[in-house]
Amino acid sequence: MSHKHANLMRSIFQDPPSANIHWREVESLLHHLGAEIEPAHGARFKITLNRVEAFLHHPHNSSTCSRTDIKALRDVLTHAGVTLSSYEASAQ
Repeated sequence: MSHKHANLMRSIFQDPPSANIHWREVESLLHHLGAEIEPAHGARFKITLNRVEAFLHHPHNSSTCSRTDIKALRDVLTHAGVTLSSYEASAQ
């Protein structure tokens, strides 16, 4: 586990979620977690993680994800069984 991924996980699961997370960081984290990312229609991406499928939106006018995007990402991770505590436990 890199420090960047650990810090990003903390940022995603903090309340309120950070509004300073870039899409490329999200993509890197998802790849690190073993997710498959496929482009879908428009700015949508199909994410498959631990046999859970979901769609996330790429930010339109900037590379920074909105708080709503981060909440959606948090929901996807939680449904796929990835939480901050499980991530930190697997890193040790």
